[in-house]
Amino acid sequence: MENDLQKSISSRLNRRGDRSNLNPQAKDFEVGLFSSGRVPQDYPMKIVWKKGFVRLVLVGGILWMLLILIALLFHIWSCQSSVSFLSAMCNKDSKVYTMLDTMGLVTKPHRCPIPVSNDPDKIVIPTERTSNKVVKKLLYVTEDEVPNNSSESSPLFGGHISWKQREESFKLKSNMKVHCGFIQGGGAEMDPVDIKYVKKCKFVVASGIFDGYDIPHQPSNISLRSKKLFCFLMVVDEVSLEFMRENTTVKEDNAGGKWVGIWRLVLLKNQPYDEPRRNGKVPKIITHRLFPQAHYSIWIDGKMELVVDPLLILERYLWRGKNTFAIAQHKHHRNIYEEADANKRRKRYARPLIDLHMKIYYYEGMKPWSSNKKTISDVPEGAIIIQEHTAVNNLFSCLWFNEVHLFTPRDQLSFGYVAYRLGDAFEFFMFPNCEYNSLFVLHPHTREHSSPIEWVKQLDQLKKNSNLKESRGGLGLFTPYPGDLNSVVLPQITRTSKAG
Repeated sequence: MENDLQKSISSRLNRRGDRSNLNPQAKDFEVGLFSSGRVPQDYPMKIVWKKGFVRLVLVGGILWMLLILIALLFHIWSCQSSVSFLSAMCNKDSKVYTMLDTMGLVTKPHRCPIPVSNDPDKIVIPTERTSNKVVKKLLYVTEDEVPNNSSESSPLFGGHISWKQREESFKLKSNMKVHCGFIQGGGAEMDPVDIKYVKKCKFVVASGIFDGYDIPHQPSNISLRSKKLFCFLMVVDEVSLEFMRENTTVKEDNAGGKWVGIWRLVLLKNQPYDEPRRNGKVPKIITHRLFPQAHYSIWIDGKMELVVDPLLILERYLWRGKNTFAIAQHKHHRNIYEEADANKRRKRYARPLIDLHMKIYYYEGMKPWSSNKKTISDVPEGAIIIQEHTAVNNLFSCLWFNEVHLFTPRDQLSFGYVAYRLGDAFEFFMFPNCEYNSLFVLHPHTREHSSPIEWVKQLDQLKKNSNLKESRGGLGLFTPYPGDLNSVVLPQITRTSKAG
């Protein structure tokens, strides 16, 4: 029995050995794919180390993403906070803020604190003017060249600018001569008393009221230093002057100058345009032509009450950042084609003429605004303009005014185009809209303005009724354009806000 049991056990072991010998590499394979048959002593440690490193990288990446998300959320919160300390931490000029704003993640506040200095008396005024690097000498066309085929024989305030002259004006040279309003016989004449007064004005706060739509609003929070340093000049027409005499107190000094509070009234006789809004662009855009001795100027629309000291404004928007031109960003629009669409919806001018205006710009290479552009926006809020009157700034203002003279009076449509044409030669600071709204108190117009041309929907209406068309402005829209505008298809507009 015992012998049989031993034989049975021995045969089983032999069979197991035979099966093992049939696949001699199995043992090696069981050890591992990368093993020759022997397992290293540190093999388990390597496996643990590799798995731990992968987990560490994953956890680190997740924590890093959470940290970025928290920082972005804090940035959004601080930019919308009403607490001065937190809102001061928000850099509204940064690319991060612009990206968040473009994505619609930032709700724009209507007003926000302005980081101005505390004391106007401590502001150090620069002793030297900014040097003219690109344009060193700028002259102006003063006599009009009326084309032989023109139905308008009398001189125009802005001149009969040909398409060739317009194109040449964008080519920068050291010495330039361009159209810039004030053509002889074109209107907008100043009284000799006013001409004499403004010659002494080096620092100017300028405003304008036309066709009696507003009354002057007295600035507040003005320091004694600024009252002595600045000339507060209110440009008016005959209608507005008469309206002020009937509704406010207009005083006259010994030299014949007229005053309403701090504002020195400057009368422009013989208005150059039929449209009051277009007349208002004269003191607004080509301020340097009215007040040629001015080194610095701040333009503010007539319906506004300035509530920040002008010396603090110059320090904040020009001198602190070494800027020479500052204007606010539009609250709703960055794209001129979207702004044009909003103008049509608000009936700010004839719809087909706005379309024609935009077709010219699109044909000439003006692309819709995108985050790839160097500028924060192509559309300004033009009610406040802050500038040092350098040669290149004066050139920009002339070219901007020429666009308003040739096309629609909606200057917000032309600003970005002229900046695009001048390129890097014209540098400007576009500050946040919420700061713009903190510079003034807005008052309503005394009455609503409406012109017949604003209600025109089809070009046929202008052809059938010539009384709808302006006789001295916007004539570029009725002059044959040297290009095929019929083939131009304007870019699609995504309406990101209400019309206004």
